[in-house]
Amino acid sequence: MFSRREFIAAIGTVGTGTVASNHLLSAQDTTGSRKKMAVITTEWRYHSHAWHMAERFLAGYPMNGRWHRPALDVVSAYVDQFPEKDLSRQRAAEFGFTIYPTIAQALRLGGETMAVDAVLIIGEHGKYSKSQFEQTKYPRYEFFKAATDVFRAEGRVLPIFNDKHLSWNWEWAKEMVAIAKEMKIPFTAGSSLPVTFRMPSIDMPYGAEVDEMMCVAMGGMDSYDFHALEVIQCMAERRRGGETGVAAVQGLRGDSVWQAMASGSWAAGGWNSQLFAACLSRSHTLAQAESNSHRYPTVEQIQQWVKQPVAYRIEYRDGTKATMLLMNGLVGDFTFAASLKGKPEPISTLFHLPPNPNVVYSAALMSKAEETILTGKSPYPIERTLLTSGLVEAGVRSVGTGQVRLDTPHLDVQYQVENKSTFWER
Repeated sequence: MFSRREFIAAIGTVGTGTVASNHLLSAQDTTGSRKKMAVITTEWRYHSHAWHMAERFLAGYPMNGRWHRPALDVVSAYVDQFPEKDLSRQRAAEFGFTIYPTIAQALRLGGETMAVDAVLIIGEHGKYSKSQFEQTKYPRYEFFKAATDVFRAEGRVLPIFNDKHLSWNWEWAKEMVAIAKEMKIPFTAGSSLPVTFRMPSIDMPYGAEVDEMMCVAMGGMDSYDFHALEVIQCMAERRRGGETGVAAVQGLRGDSVWQAMASGSWAAGGWNSQLFAACLSRSHTLAQAESNSHRYPTVEQIQQWVKQPVAYRIEYRDGTKATMLLMNGLVGDFTFAASLKGKPEPISTLFHLPPNPNVVYSAALMSKAEETILTGKSPYPIERTLLTSGLVEAGVRSVGTGQVRLDTPHLDVQYQVENKSTFWER
């Protein structure tokens, strides 16, 4: 368990790139105007996360009305799997980088010492085994450990960006953060949702007294639930007192979700129906009956369209409550709403995901990776992604063990954020 003192101290150390007690040197001491990046990924194909993320550093991305060219060059890659429609070899030939057979060789460019300035870890997609709770065992932890083993061997650290949650295994996720703190590694991770555009362009009022929050989203468990939880957490962490950690999680699926929704309130086992209506009212993809439009769906229609609803009911240690809902068939986007104490109406917004082929939300995320690499500082605390990693694990575990409420003393993750917004506002 992490103490409050440890996490507050971590805010001032994680991502600073300062010299550690074991004399590890920051990668920011490297000379040269352009940084060199190693991409470590599970697979690289069309619409994979490597296509989304790594290629932003090959061709640039749109930002504030211009085409931004990062001061970074992809010079090496490690690719774990090569599916039939692999793009990594084609991209290597097109952009002049080398694919190496090991992570250590990718960091050393086949030589004896590290020859890159940053590491981009993308552990998403590919064929991997499942846990007992149907979590895909993507090797993000293994990739991170392989990179940091090289750091230890050479006495120098590099900034790391880790796409999505840290690990399917809570103990491994916690260890990744502990290693980053110990070695003073500039470390950023997470989802594109907290940094993409919002409609309207609002943030949780800093220091607000929050009663209850909700995200209504699309997608499945152990994948899009993480994105929805990051939507909630990037807002929750701005509340009065900062982040206090999570006391309990209950995961619901199928008819249990409809029963909770019918209860009408959190106290009765459900959630605030006003928040649900606010979320649907922000959606750009709200389902409609055939030949109709501009209609708010009935309960009967919602239950007809959504074949396998999922809900995570989250109880924070300070009494704040949150519900994550996966409603495939009802919406195809991510919306958020919150009730604030003393306010008659909830605040609400859409976390906008621009469509293919340019999917600019991944550019927003890679702008944060670039910021971490160039400044040696993470734009937001890694503890956010640690907590959401633990929430995913708790949610799937609850669903997989009879949909019971699980106490989560291990999610005693406490941290503070500054009063600044980190999402793309223009």
